[in-house]
Amino acid sequence: MTLPLDLPARILLLGSGELGKELTISLQRLGCHIIAVDSYPHAPAMQVADEAVVIDMADADALAAVVDTYEVDLVVPEVEAIATEVLLQLEQRGACRVVPNAHSVMATMDRQRIRAIAAQLPGVKTSAFRFASSADELREALEVTGLPAYIKPTMSSSGHGQSRITDISQAQAAWDYAITEARAHTGRVIVEEEIVFDAEITLLTLRWWDAETCQVRTSFCAPIGHRQSDGDYVESWQPAAISAAALTACEAMAKEVTTALAQAGASPCLGLFGVEFFIRGDQVYFSELSPRPHDTGMVTMVTQQYSEFDLHAHAILGLPVDTRMVRSGASAVIKSTEAMPQARYRGIAEAMAAGAQVRIFGKPVSRGGRRLGVVLAGGDTCDQARELAWRCAHNVSIVSAPTDQG
Repeated sequence: MTLPLDLPARILLLGSGELGKELTISLQRLGCHIIAVDSYPHAPAMQVADEAVVIDMADADALAAVVDTYEVDLVVPEVEAIATEVLLQLEQRGACRVVPNAHSVMATMDRQRIRAIAAQLPGVKTSAFRFASSADELREALEVTGLPAYIKPTMSSSGHGQSRITDISQAQAAWDYAITEARAHTGRVIVEEEIVFDAEITLLTLRWWDAETCQVRTSFCAPIGHRQSDGDYVESWQPAAISAAALTACEAMAKEVTTALAQAGASPCLGLFGVEFFIRGDQVYFSELSPRPHDTGMVTMVTQQYSEFDLHAHAILGLPVDTRMVRSGASAVIKSTEAMPQARYRGIAEAMAAGAQVRIFGKPVSRGGRRLGVVLAGGDTCDQARELAWRCAHNVSIVSAPTDQG
C-alpha cells in the first residue's frame, strides 16, 4: 500500500448515523466520494453523502454484494450490527481494505472477543467478568463477579440491553432484556463486576502513518470525561481531571490493546479508536473499545484543532494528524421524550445566543429517548462549559410538527 492515498478516495461507509455524518463531512472536505449504507433511508450520513444504499448490514450476502458492486479504496464501518465475517473474507482475498482492519472490527464489535483479547495482555487490567449463554449461566457468573453487577449483550451500543442488578433474583429479567435489546443476537451476554469509580473516561487513541519515519505511530487526545444514564452517554467534557499516573496507565493500556489488534490483522491498522476506562484514584480499568470515532468524542468539535472526525479521516487516508486541544469544552445530548412522525426543534436560537453550538442529527424520531442532537460549549474551565452545554440542551424542546389536515 502506498500512503498517503491518492485523493479523492472512494469510501464505502457502513453505518450512517450522526458519527458517520460528521465523518462524511470531514472526508468530503478532502474531496472524497462517500457511499453511505444503512438499514433505513435518509439516515443522517446519507443526507450529505454522494450516494446512499439501504440494506440489512447483518445480512452477509447483502453486505458482500454491496462491497462487490462499488469499487472503493476503503470500507469504513461505523456501527456494530455488521456481518463482520464477510469483511474478513473480503479483506483476506484482497477485495477491499477495511478500516482499521477487519480483525479489529470483528473483535471490538463483540464484547466477548475484545474483552478476551484485553484480559490476556500483561499490561491491561479489567474488572472481573464472565460470559453467559443462559439465565442459569448468568447466575453462575455472579459467583465470580459478585453483586452489584452489570449485564450487557455481547454486541450492542449506547446502552441497549444493559442493566445493573443487585440481587440474584433479577438474573432472569436481566437476561431477557439483554437478549431482546441486543443490536445483533449472539445468544450470549457479558456479566461484569461493578467498579466503584471516580471517573469514566474515553481516551481517543490514534494510529497514524508518519511519512517522515515511514512507520505507524500512536498518539492520544486529551482524556474525555463522560456521564451515562441507562448505559447511554448524556454529557462529556474535555479534559477530564485525572491524575498524571492514571493518564500514563490509560495511554499504555490503549496502546497495548490497539497494537495487539493491529498485529493480529492486516497492516497498517490506521484510524481512531475510542478506548474507555474506569478510573479510581491512580488505578485504571480497561472497559471497552470502539474502532472508530466515539459518541463522547463529539466534544472535540469545539475543543480541538481537529475534531475526532477530522483525525479519523486524516489517519485512514495516511495524512498527518494534530491532536492538540485548544480550549476546554463540553457536550450535552438532546433526546426525544416520545415518538413522533415529524419533529420541530425550539430553543436553538437561545442556545446559540448564550454562546453554545447546536448540531441536529436529522434522525427520524422513532422512539422516546432517542439521541437527536448535541449542544457543544467551550469555556475557560470544564465546569463552566458543562453548565452552559447542559442548560442549553435542556432548553431545546422537541415538539411534533402539525400534520396537514387537507
